[in-house]
Amino acid sequence: MKLLRRIAFLGFVLVAGGAAGGIWLVHTQQRAMERPLRVGSEPFVHTVRSGATIGRIARDLEAAGLLESALRLELQARWSGAASRIKAGEYAFEPGLTPIGLLDLLVAGTVVQHPFTIVEGWTFRGLRHRIAESGTLVHTLDDLSGEEVMSRLGLEGLHPEGRFFPDTYHFPRGATDVQLLRRASDAMASYLESAWARRAADLPLSSPDDVLVLASIVEKETGAAEERARIAGVFVSRLRRGMRLETDPTVIYGLGDAFDGNLRKADLKRDTPYNTYVRKGLPPTPIAIPSAAAIEAVVAPLEDGSLYFVAKGDGRHVFSTNYEDHRRAVRRYQLRRRRPEREAGGREE
Repeated sequence: MKLLRRIAFLGFVLVAGGAAGGIWLVHTQQRAMERPLRVGSEPFVHTVRSGATIGRIARDLEAAGLLESALRLELQARWSGAASRIKAGEYAFEPGLTPIGLLDLLVAGTVVQHPFTIVEGWTFRGLRHRIAESGTLVHTLDDLSGEEVMSRLGLEGLHPEGRFFPDTYHFPRGATDVQLLRRASDAMASYLESAWARRAADLPLSSPDDVLVLASIVEKETGAAEERARIAGVFVSRLRRGMRLETDPTVIYGLGDAFDGNLRKADLKRDTPYNTYVRKGLPPTPIAIPSAAAIEAVVAPLEDGSLYFVAKGDGRHVFSTNYEDHRRAVRRYQLRRRRPEREAGGREE
C-alpha cells in the first residue's frame, strides 16, 4: 500500500511537470520537508483533536506560522502513509523539528507528559488538595469520601492515609486522578512488599501495614536523613518493651482540625485512637506518606539502647538511654525556647 502511494505521487508530479520537472518537484519537496519548522526558541505546544485530518492539522500549523506550506505537509503525509496513522493528543514541537520529524511524532503519539509530584510527609487530605489544583488531570473523585476513593481504586477496606508512594509521575493531558492514584498506590504496595521481605529478624511488627504506619511516624519526626534509622530504633525498642511511643505527630494527627499549631498538655491527655501518650502500640493507620528512606529505616532500624530523643531546634535530636538523661536534655534544649519542639519518649511536665 505504501509503495502504491509513492507510485501515485510520483505519477502525479511526472504528469504535472514531465520527467525533469518531476525530479525537480521531488527534490523541492524533500528540501521543504527537511527545513526546520518556524518554532522559535521555545517549544510550540499544539493539540491534535480526535478525528482531525492531516489537512486540518497542516492548515492550523500554517496559520500559526510554523509551516511554509500546509499543502506540502499534507502531500508528504499521504505519500508516506502517515495521514491515516496520526494520533490525537497534546504535542510539543521543539526548536529544530522538521516536518518529517513532526509526522514521526504524530504517528508515534509522542505526546506531552505532565509531571505530578507526590511529596513525602503529605497527608491524604493534602494530596487530594494538590490533585484538585491540577489543571491537566481529569477530576473524577472530587465529591467522593476517602473510603469511596479507595473503592474506586479497587482497594476496598484500606484506609487511604500513607498508601501512595512519593515520587514524580508523568502522564498526558486528559489522564484521570484515578490513573495517578492507582499508579502511586501500586508503587507503594510493591515497595512495601519488597521492604518487608528484607526486614530485620525479630522486628516487633506483624505486617507490611505495620511498617507503613511506623514509617509514617518516622517521616514526621525528623527531617535529618542520618537520624531516621536511629529514631526508628527508638520506636522499635519501645515496642519491644511494651512502652508507649509517646510521639507528638500522632497526637496532632488525631486532633485533626482542632489542632491550632500549639500542642498543649491537655492535648497529650485527650484520648483518641492516635494518642500514643495514652495508648500503647501503633496507631490504627499511618499519619502521612512516608518516604522510601523512612520505610528502609523501619525494616532495618538502628537499636543502640536509646529509648528517648528530644529536638535540639536545628532539625536534629539528642538521644538518651534513660529518662534522667532525657530530662536533662529536655531542660537544655526545650525550656529555653518559647514554644517547645516535638519530642518522643516523655515530656517535661
